[in-house]
Amino acid sequence: MRDLISNIGAELALVPAVKTAAGEGPAIDLLGFGRIAFLVTTGAIAGDGDFGVKVQESDSPSPETFTDADAAVVDSTAPVSLGANATYKLGYRGFRRYVRLALTKAGGTSIAAGAVAVLGDVQRRPAA
Repeated sequence: MRDLISNIGAELALVPAVKTAAGEGPAIDLLGFGRIAFLVTTGAIAGDGDFGVKVQESDSPSPETFTDADAAVVDSTAPVSLGANATYKLGYRGFRRYVRLALTKAGGTSIAAGAVAVLGDVQRRPAA
């Protein structure tokens, strides 16, 4: 199939909302896919909100088993401190079955943010 929609999966990676604290998105299972990229979007920043985003990985979906992915397996356009009204891409090239995004907070009040995971190299087409 030549269309894109049949050849990708999409998962919610960070619920879009005004974030006032650090937090993690849901575990995303890579079974059946060979690649993943995250699209992070931001809106308004209040009170000098200083937030960042990082990729975490695990062999289990249990929240306590996730660790930060090594920089060697993450490609990112995101700066250390996310800007207002922006879009960033993060790619994961590691080999763990589960990945997730983690929002970090260094200071300030809040940021409007959300993210979607786009999964590629589908093993069974069309992707659901």
